[in-house]
Amino acid sequence: MASYPQDPAAPDASYLDFWRERHLCTMTTIRPDGTPHVVPVGVTYDPGAGLARVITDRASAKARHVAAAGAPGALVAVCQVDGRRWATLEGRAVVREEPERVAEAERRYAERYRPPSQNPTRVVIEITVTRAMGRG
Repeated sequence: MASYPQDPAAPDASYLDFWRERHLCTMTTIRPDGTPHVVPVGVTYDPGAGLARVITDRASAKARHVAAAGAPGALVAVCQVDGRRWATLEGRAVVREEPERVAEAERRYAERYRPPSQNPTRVVIEITVTRAMGRG
């Protein structure tokens, strides 16, 4: 089976362009019983910072799953697909509530998708990307 690794800090141009296009993504977290929880999300990818970001409500299941992992973070994956093009980012995720981090995530989300609606209980799930793969 073919493998399509990317350097998470310096992906090739077509892969990075794919992450800049507007595509719905999925995020996979692990429930307390060990089963996968897969939900649609918007993701932004910042290879320079080594981060992927997902904005969400602090009460969402994905935020609760990540928070339950504690300080080391939760292992997660985000993925997008468009025909034969696909991209997956894996890493450790943590929930951030600091206003400046949430604002940065909202800014990036607005660039890729559209300005997010107001949400006073918004947090950002920051994923420190350790593995990238796919074909842009």
